[in-house]
Amino acid sequence: MQSPTDFLVKAVDGKRYANTKSIGGIDVIISTSDEDHTVSQRMAEVIAIPLYYNGPVKVGDTLLVHHNVFKFYNDVHGVQRSGKSFFKDDLFLIDDMQYYMYYNGEEWNAVGRYNFIEPFAPLDSFLHKAIEEEPLQGIMRYPSAKMKALGIKEGDVMVYVPMLAAEYKVNDIKMYRLYDEHLTVVL
Repeated sequence: MQSPTDFLVKAVDGKRYANTKSIGGIDVIISTSDEDHTVSQRMAEVIAIPLYYNGPVKVGDTLLVHHNVFKFYNDVHGVQRSGKSFFKDDLFLIDDMQYYMYYNGEEWNAVGRYNFIEPFAPLDSFLHKAIEEEPLQGIMRYPSAKMKALGIKEGDVMVYVPMLAAEYKVNDIKMYRLYDEHLTVVL
């Protein structure tokens, strides 16, 4: 079964929400809300690629997807429903605007105009900084093809514009997804 335009995917581990954490060998639920986007599953396994697709993503690859792909929502009558990506059973259809990176079994690769920046601890300063990470700066982890063409590579320290970074976890590392045009300076 293939769609002409969409990837057919299922949630990794068959779970729509990544809302449990193992503590001392016991799975603890960290959120019970269907509305909590921070615990919605963001990893999808590719079951079929679009009919007319000739890109690098293959069947079996893992996609980093938008937080609404697998989420439930309540309609105007309070009835729980699946979002627009739901197809049937545990299968979902997503277009090329709903995923940001793919994992081919060896490495993660950013797609389109998406970049992933890892924040770092505050830099030393004469003034006390009551923050957990240096604001608006991060280490480039997964650059887009455009950034690579400009000479930006993994490990470069980047400055980005405020209020536009979307938080993701990749391999249990916190990262921010930023468009090419949100990156302003290489330090």
